[in-house]
Amino acid sequence: MKEFDGRVAAITGAGSGIGRALALELARRGTHLGLSDIDELGLAETVWMCEGFGVKVTALRVDVADRTAVEAWAGQVVADHGTVNLVVNNAGVALGATVDAVAYEDFDWLMRINFWGVVHGTKAFLPHLKQSGEGHIVNLSSVFGLISVPTQSAYNASKFAVRGFSDALRIELEIEQCGVSCTTVHPGGIKTNIARNARMDPSAALLSGDERGADAFDKVAVTSAKKAARQILAAVEKNKRRVLVGPDAKAIDLIARLPGSLYQRVLVAGATRRRQRSWGSDGACETHLLRRYCQG
Repeated sequence: MKEFDGRVAAITGAGSGIGRALALELARRGTHLGLSDIDELGLAETVWMCEGFGVKVTALRVDVADRTAVEAWAGQVVADHGTVNLVVNNAGVALGATVDAVAYEDFDWLMRINFWGVVHGTKAFLPHLKQSGEGHIVNLSSVFGLISVPTQSAYNASKFAVRGFSDALRIELEIEQCGVSCTTVHPGGIKTNIARNARMDPSAALLSGDERGADAFDKVAVTSAKKAARQILAAVEKNKRRVLVGPDAKAIDLIARLPGSLYQRVLVAGATRRRQRSWGSDGACETHLLRRYCQG
């Protein structure tokens, strides 16, 4: 896709963050929008923000974990707009927990949204994109789809899966020469609400010695959602296979090229020092946090 004016884009997770920023940027460029999110209030606000640009905007509450709902939404977008040219599988959630402590239910919840949501969106819209004659799929992975970090095993699994799925899709589309392409996005720290809405198990803080959670994330999130949206659309225009969003993403991509034994040892050493600095080595970490969570 070289042009966005007059085209139709479908975006999941459009109620906030990168999804909302993409909707606004595309509306400014004359793109008609089919938006979805599970958050109806946030979605309605995004629609209101986009309506002043003279483009057609439709919206529907959709849980991307529900294949039937996503397929129905895809059909509705085409029925409302006549076609679809750009699909952004952006919806995602976060979960912090050690492998030992993570609940199967939480792991399944995250995978159904972060990975299966991408699969559902891709497969539901792909036939429509091919029919349009020109189209592009944008799938959101993460820098945690490049390297693995402690307490993020479920999130790592989902984002590595998105990366593998999307890379294979891109190759297939190039072989077919059907006019449709795919870009995988690896954002670094983006100023969104994903950390504040994350499910956090106490085991994550017990391992790292860091209770700050979303506050710590906010301090290292160096890229705005608006800037991320512009970088993503620039990558679509250039038909890039992969886009690293933010300076931290570029740094992490370099780290990912190191031998696994090297970067993993660095992570272990850094986390161990931080844990000892915060809690000492006498069990104070476990005592303090267990008391805190028991008190609610």
